[in-house]
Amino acid sequence: MSFRELFKVSAAVMLWLFGSTCFAQSPPDLLLLHGHILTVDARDSVAQALAIRQGVIVRVGTDAEVLEFAGKTKGIRTIDLHGRTAIPGLIDTHAHIADGGVAELYGVKLSDTASISDVLDRVKAKVALVKPGEWVTGSGWDEGKFAEHRYVTAADLDTVAPDNPVWLMHTTGHYGVANSAALKLAGISAGTPDPAAGTIDRDSHGNPTGVLKEETAMEPVTRLIPPTTPEQMQKGILHIQEVLHSEGMTAVKDPDIYQLHWDAYKALLDQGKLKERICVLWHAGKTLDSARKALEEINSVPRLPATLGNDRLLSCGAKIYMDGSGGARTGWVYDPWLRNGKTADLASDGKPNTGYPQLDPQVYREMVRLFHQNGVPVGTHAVGDRAMDWVVDTYALVEQEQPHNGLRHSIIHANLPTPHALEVMSGLQKKYDAGYPEMQPEFLWWIGDIYAPNYGPERDARLEPFKTLLSRGILWSGGSDYFVTPVAARYGLWAAMTRETLRGSHGPNPFGTAEDIDIHTALRSYTDWGSRQMFLEKKIGTLEVGKKADIAIWDRDLYSVSADQIKDMKCLMTLLDGDVVYSAPDSPITVSAK
Repeated sequence: MSFRELFKVSAAVMLWLFGSTCFAQSPPDLLLLHGHILTVDARDSVAQALAIRQGVIVRVGTDAEVLEFAGKTKGIRTIDLHGRTAIPGLIDTHAHIADGGVAELYGVKLSDTASISDVLDRVKAKVALVKPGEWVTGSGWDEGKFAEHRYVTAADLDTVAPDNPVWLMHTTGHYGVANSAALKLAGISAGTPDPAAGTIDRDSHGNPTGVLKEETAMEPVTRLIPPTTPEQMQKGILHIQEVLHSEGMTAVKDPDIYQLHWDAYKALLDQGKLKERICVLWHAGKTLDSARKALEEINSVPRLPATLGNDRLLSCGAKIYMDGSGGARTGWVYDPWLRNGKTADLASDGKPNTGYPQLDPQVYREMVRLFHQNGVPVGTHAVGDRAMDWVVDTYALVEQEQPHNGLRHSIIHANLPTPHALEVMSGLQKKYDAGYPEMQPEFLWWIGDIYAPNYGPERDARLEPFKTLLSRGILWSGGSDYFVTPVAARYGLWAAMTRETLRGSHGPNPFGTAEDIDIHTALRSYTDWGSRQMFLEKKIGTLEVGKKADIAIWDRDLYSVSADQIKDMKCLMTLLDGDVVYSAPDSPITVSAK
């Protein structure tokens, strides 16, 4: 190295050291004081105050310690918590927030309907606003919440929409109902056979009821619906972002995206409007060709560990569907699905229904191998126990063939792990940093009244086995699968602790309490463990020195109130990178200058 080159390097090092020293000695710009701060660090420490500088936590401790650290510098902003509780910003590792936001803004919202007549009233009101022949869409209905305890049918919808095609997606997203006009446009009739990996629901005479299950059955209808525009997608994201902020949620893993979603997120980031941390999984389809296309899309944007916008937007891998839904009885299981918790459900061929894989299992294995060998994390949707075994065995196989530590391949939903799946997941996590369940406690609550009779008493007790996972040392992360369930993480925290259903249609607690967990563990699954699945565990998930100041402030202490109070807790303020992105209108928490 020449003298000139050595001088340049030395000068650069000196400049960096000078800048680092100045930063270290400069005062904080924001203090949180007089609070109850749940850090969720390795010791589960509780602090009283913390200091933030340029969006990063620089001190955690007592009021006296933090004030001494801040010194006498004037103008430091201060948030007086007045004894309220602050926690790390909540993380949802499985929520379709972009599509859900669009559905809320532009579709008929059905998640709070309590009867089929409620659904019909809302569809009728929407029909009155559109022209004959225009599509009417909606989402969120659930027969488990209906007084009638049955599906909405085409015959029902025809009474209020004879001249408009209608498509209403079920809350699970794995089935929906079309009216006769939509069925006719799609060419679905009594003579239409069930497609591969899909089901056309039929009445006793063999005629389609309008209910279509899984993508292959739904696609003839859904492909006819006018596509979402880029403007609508951006507005939908901004809408749900406001909801997330009001619920103390600062990071989300949005799975199964297409280019339209990525472009909308990137456009909002470029406009300075993306104020959430978004980690996406790209739609991989069902074939090797579709997987190769997804790989091209993944390679066209910054790859991990690279991020965009100071960790606001990350491309986190690919998503594949191994099976279907517990609500639709299309998940791939060993023992037949049940009706009313007792009688075996029958498939269209009259045989006991054990669900089905969404793609050829061997093709799935080749898809995972393709992504794995290219260093791309895979998240696989697996609800049934048979599906889960195939998925974890596939992960173990590709890791053995070509170890790639740290890809954190995940099992999305992971409703019903077998003892074998538990053993393999434990081994994957310890040896390869892979095999992580991304689970939804809210399923037990929001769709528990259809889950309970479909799985039956024996499987109900093993559903979402949080305590077993904990005892085996298996880390998991929490989520909502919004729009399947409401997006607020407080519901998931509560459901993990109580395992109660919404209506109690099959008893007050059909899932039992043997697999419940305490608030300390539940909170960690929505913060610390969630940050790992976002590939941001060194930056978010706990309130420690060096972590980003993503913080949610609540009206009650999560560690001391009863479980029932968790569901109803209220977010008072949310910070992202130390900036206030939400303040409740009646919040006593304000920002002032010290």
